[in-house]
Amino acid sequence: MAGKRVVRVGDDTIGEATDNREVLATEVEVADSVLSQARGLMFRSSVPDEYALVMEIGSGGLIFGGPSRQVVHMLFVRFPIDVVWLVGEEVTRVERMHPWRSIGLAKADRIIELPAGAADSVAAGDTVVVEDATE
Repeated sequence: MAGKRVVRVGDDTIGEATDNREVLATEVEVADSVLSQARGLMFRSSVPDEYALVMEIGSGGLIFGGPSRQVVHMLFVRFPIDVVWLVGEEVTRVERMHPWRSIGLAKADRIIELPAGAADSVAAGDTVVVEDATE
């Protein structure tokens, strides 16, 4: 997705006029099909340091509205990654996942996969947005 970036927006509860934004990735790819979401980062040898794979999962279906639980596995992924599960723009879970042996589950309508270490400053309850790089 040309011209996009992933940004963590910091909490401004103390009302200071500071820039509380941290860019997590500037090279953003969107997995916009069922096949590209199922493949994720499998079979790749690496990703650039400023990379993010964004998966727009959507809601849980017609009967039970809202986001459902989403599974991320590391089969056929050769390098560690950070995974961020989001409902809207709110982080529900962040986990460092290891090649071939990790599995994670959380409620989400969007999942972002980043190189290991890129989401060290992100925690549940934070706000993470995908925005135009010009903002």
